[in-house]
Parts: sequence; structure tokens; C-alpha cells
Amino acid sequence: MKIIPAIDIIDGKCVRLTQGDYNQKTIYNEHPLEVAREFEDAGLTRLHLVDLDGAKAGKVCNWKVLETLAAKTKMIIDFGGGVKTQKDAQIILDSGAALVTVGSIAVKDEATFVSWLDHFGANKFLLGADVKDEKLAVHGWLETTDVWIYDFIRKYMDHGVEQIFCTDVAKDGALQGPATELYKNIIKEFPKLKFIASGGVSNLDDVHQLAEIGCAGVIIGKAIYEGRVTLKQLEEVNK
Repeated sequence: MKIIPAIDIIDGKCVRLTQGDYNQKTIYNEHPLEVAREFEDAGLTRLHLVDLDGAKAGKVCNWKVLETLAAKTKMIIDFGGGVKTQKDAQIILDSGAALVTVGSIAVKDEATFVSWLDHFGANKFLLGADVKDEKLAVHGWLETTDVWIYDFIRKYMDHGVEQIFCTDVAKDGALQGPATELYKNIIKEFPKLKFIASGGVSNLDDVHQLAEIGCAGVIIGKAIYEGRVTLKQLEEVNK
């Protein structure tokens, strides 16, 4: 299982929100490159980079941060937040990301997203699904849809998408443990999917539990920044 640390960016700084609320913001470091290098020094090879300004504005904003991290580390970076156009996806790939992370557009505008898959290749995308009671939530979790998570995954696997991460809205940033039962069910339903857990990880036991149920990766943010999981511990798990 790949350990994938998360860096969330607002105004070029490394922050965390609680349950997607921009009013509940903690700044952890003014310099995301310092944070990324700490992850790299601990032997971590993947990075989940989220443009929170972009998510709010509906267009890529912090691509310069991506460019710096891609140029000055060897980490495999996925980058997302407000990706609404093919041009945004192109900017992200041109700035050095290995993967474009998309969420809402895949729920709201299937035709557009499928056209990107055809244009760039499905292997260039990491699909994110925010879930509330097994239904998808979009637009910063303000809106719950009637789209069932299993139908959503099946549809895009048929289009060649291989990597999907899933965040339980109730768990993210709450440090109350991941949505293990939901993840177990998804992995059982789609054994060939490279499924990545996201949200709720609060300690090393959570990480081991996710490995045991068959997750291909886990995105960890707040637990690292608040010292509940150390980089030393994650280095050991990663080995």
C-alpha cells in the first residue's frame, strides 16, 4: 500500500481545512516545498496536492506551486482542485503533475470528462469521489447527489480509469478513523481497482487496517501535520 501524503494549498501556503470548511483553516507551513522535501526524505514517493483556491474559484490557481514541487522533488504528484476545462488539465500536466485529480466534473458532466479521458488517456487521471451515505457529494460537499458510489466507479472503470480515491465527508479532517466498512465493500465489488482511501486516518493502526483490507494507497493529511502519525512510522510502513 502506497502512503500518499497530502498538501492542501491556499495562497501558496500549506493548510488544512476541517470538513472542507474554509473558515476552519489551519496554516501548517508557508513553504510547501519544505513539506514536500520532508516527505521525500522519509522515502515517500507519491504526493496528493490540492489547490483549495482553485476548488473555490473553479479554475486552477496554484499551478506555480505544483511547478516548483515537480521541478525540485522526484515525487509522483497528483494535482486537483477546480479542474473544469481541458485547458486546466493541460496546465496541470504541463506543470509537472503525473496525474490530474478530478471530482465534481466527472459527476456533473460525464461527456466532458470522457472527452478528456479520450484526449489525454485514462492513465493521466486520478478520480476522486466524495461520499455521504454511499451517495456522491459535490461542490465542496455542499450538495449531495443521488449518484450511488458503486455505479460511479463501474462507469469510469469501463472508460479505463484505474485509480480512484474515496473520501467519506463525515470523516475528513475529523481524525476519527477511516470509513473502513465502505472501503471494504468497494474493494470487494471491484477487486481490480487501485483503490485509495482518504480521510479520517488518525493513527498508525488505521493505516495498518487499510492495508489489511486491500487498499492500494492511503492519502494522509491532518494526522501527519498534528503529529499523530510520524514520518518515521510511515517510512516503515512504506517499506
